[in-house]
Amino acid sequence: MQNSQSHLAYLALEHLVVTLALKPGALVTEKQLIELAGHGRTPVREAIQKLAWQGLILIKPRVGLQVAEIRPEDHTNVMQVRRELEPIAAALVAQHANGEQRMKLLDCARLMSECAVSGNLAGFFAADKAFDELLEDACPNSFITAALAPVQTHSRRLWYSTANPERMDRSISLHVSVIRAIHQANVEEARRAMTSLIDYLGAK
Repeated sequence: MQNSQSHLAYLALEHLVVTLALKPGALVTEKQLIELAGHGRTPVREAIQKLAWQGLILIKPRVGLQVAEIRPEDHTNVMQVRRELEPIAAALVAQHANGEQRMKLLDCARLMSECAVSGNLAGFFAADKAFDELLEDACPNSFITAALAPVQTHSRRLWYSTANPERMDRSISLHVSVIRAIHQANVEEARRAMTSLIDYLGAK
């Protein structure tokens, strides 16, 4: 897992985009993003570049920066990718994760469960981001993780826009099932549990 200043700036800005604190379609300046992220110009510029690569911030010559709009087809498109690739990633992680990675995933499950009790939606989305990054770190196939990273973030933003406590509780339960299977190195159960999670997230 990365702990560089640019990665921390990315996490701060990504969270603001996902939780709609930065509104879809909004025009923003680099100065505003530096203030919001709480990091210096260079880390924030690197974070902006990553968000631009993920399609969450648009860099418009002579205009500036714009938070990407949410388009009607986004949900179908991102879930199509996740449905195919994420069960494979979960199975690979169940097979290849080391002991430290499995324990960090258990910590994620605990954080998510605490959010279910307190109704902390933003906290759950931060834990969900940590879950995605732990899977990325533990998955041996970098082509899969490179394809998944942008669509996971888009999916999180789309889901946040319609989320409620009941949906969050069910999502957390399904996440915990995936984590439990990975922790137990149960490859097929990890694949099945992730498929169930993606099917639930894909339902409108």
